Amino acid sequence: MRTVIYIDGFNLYYRMLKRAPEYKWINLKVLAEQVLDPSNDVIGVNYYTARVSARVNPRGPRNQQVYLDALATVPEIQVHFGNFQVNKAYAPIVGNASAKPVFLPQPTTATLDPWPDVVRIMKTEEKGSDVNLGSHLVRDAFQDKFDVAAVITNDTDLVEPIRIVTQEVGKKVGVLSPVSRTAGSLQSVASFVRHIRPAHLLAAQFPDPLPRNPESDLVKPVEWV
Repeated sequence: MRTVIYIDGFNLYYRMLKRAPEYKWINLKVLAEQVLDPSNDVIGVNYYTARVSARVNPRGPRNQQVYLDALATVPEIQVHFGNFQVNKAYAPIVGNASAKPVFLPQPTTATLDPWPDVVRIMKTEEKGSDVNLGSHLVRDAFQDKFDVAAVITNDTDLVEPIRIVTQEVGKKVGVLSPVSRTAGSLQSVASFVRHIRPAHLLAAQFPDPLPRNPESDLVKPVEWV
C-alpha cells in the first residue's frame, strides 16, 4: 500500500524528544516503518517544523541545521516550514496569590502594592505547521497520492482534515501517537491508531557519524548524546 507520512514536528518533539535528547538523531522514514506494518510502502514523508530561535537556545539553530542536513540524505523526506515566534507577553498568575514571585513587569521607582496579578513571560509559539499539514493531507488525498496516510501527532486541531480524508474521500488515515493516551477525538476519526515507543525511536536512529558523499560526514550534536 502506497503510504505517505505527515509529521507534526513540534508535537513529536514536545511529547517524546524534549526530555530524551538521545533520540533526536532520528530517521523519520525508518521511524514510520518501525511502527507501521510491512505492507505499508512508505513512499513519502512530510515533516512540518519551523526554524528555531537562538533567543531560546543559542546552539539551537546550528543543531537543527545539522539535523535538517541529515534528513536531506533521505530522498523520501520533504521538510515544510512554518514560523517560530518568540515574544514577550504578560500572563496571569495561577495559584496561591500570596506566593507570587518577586518580579516587576517594568523597571520602576515605585513599589507596586498590591502586587500585580500578571507576570511578563517569554512566549514561544510555532505557527502554520498544523494548517500546512492538514491542507497537504486533504490535497494529497483528493489527488490520489496515497492509499494510506499516517499522521504523527496528538494535536486535536487535525481532527477535521483527518475526518475529511477518511469519511469524505474514503481513504485510510492512521494516527501514530507520541503519547500513551491518544486524544479521543483523533481516535474517533482515524482508521487506526499505533503508539510510538522508545524502542521505535532507538531503532530509527541515524548512524553517527552519518556518511555523505561527496560532502563531509554529519556528526550528531554533542547535546544529543
